[in-house]
Amino acid sequence: MLSLNNLQNVIYSPAIPYVGTIPKQLEPGSLIVVRGHVPGDSDRFQVDLQCGCSVKPRADVAFHFNPRFKRANCIVCNTLKNEKWGWEEITYDMPFSKEKSFEIVIMVLKDKFQVAVNGKHMLLYNHRISSDQIDTLGIYGKVNIHSVGFNFSSDSRSTQASTLELTEINKENVQKSGTSHFTLPFTARLKIPMGPGRTLVIKGEVNTGAKGFNVDLISGKSKDIALHLNPRLNSKAFVRNSFLQESWGEEERNITCFPFSPGMYFEMIIYCDVREFKVAINGVHCLEYRHRFKELSNIDTLEIDGDIQLLEVRSW
Repeated sequence: MLSLNNLQNVIYSPAIPYVGTIPKQLEPGSLIVVRGHVPGDSDRFQVDLQCGCSVKPRADVAFHFNPRFKRANCIVCNTLKNEKWGWEEITYDMPFSKEKSFEIVIMVLKDKFQVAVNGKHMLLYNHRISSDQIDTLGIYGKVNIHSVGFNFSSDSRSTQASTLELTEINKENVQKSGTSHFTLPFTARLKIPMGPGRTLVIKGEVNTGAKGFNVDLISGKSKDIALHLNPRLNSKAFVRNSFLQESWGEEERNITCFPFSPGMYFEMIIYCDVREFKVAINGVHCLEYRHRFKELSNIDTLEIDGDIQLLEVRSW
């Protein structure tokens, strides 16, 4: 389960410039978490995922993440190969501020890096150098770093679709380009129905042109939808509702920040508490939803549909 608290090999208050060996191979699903503070006089800093630490000739940089504060506030991403920079990818949505703390989470995926800052999805950057060549982390520029930690995820390494504690009802997994994911709509029966303490994890990737998707927890007997989660990307609304006695209730939409973007990988954790469901996206708590359907032990069916690639579903 994606948590930003169980980090490994944490380095505290490193001196900058910092150049250090990454202790393990960065497999898909691995995280690098950098926590720090931007000083008031900073003009720029950078976090580089490097292939070695050679200075002459300069080591290749697979991923150069470079917030700049001088003229336009922006983040520049690039790759250095054979001492030549490639084309810059620039993000003007700037999450860093001078005199403010930050948390950068870089997730390594099969074909790209995904970056979140302060719990908010920021950008995607396609691999230009294979991630298995990265062995060094470099941090340079005007920045104070409190800690650097890693999470060498083992359970997101497999791209094989897997279900745990569920019986899939529509058994039509399709093979596409070597990875297996579930066909949608996906319907599964929970081997153990919902109840306080039960957890559901859904891993997927949002399609690039996605309009929205939905995750429904259903009472198989009555066909009531106890929890309807419906992120809508075009309106950036995360709608929650229940369908009880053949009618929809009142929608809940309040949210501090919309957590989904086209193309991004996500892990959605739904935790059932005594009074409410709690939902986290990529390790960040997102919302609570008070139970409207009270017979929790009747909630035994999961349905997922919409504009996503569904990679994994687990419950315990």
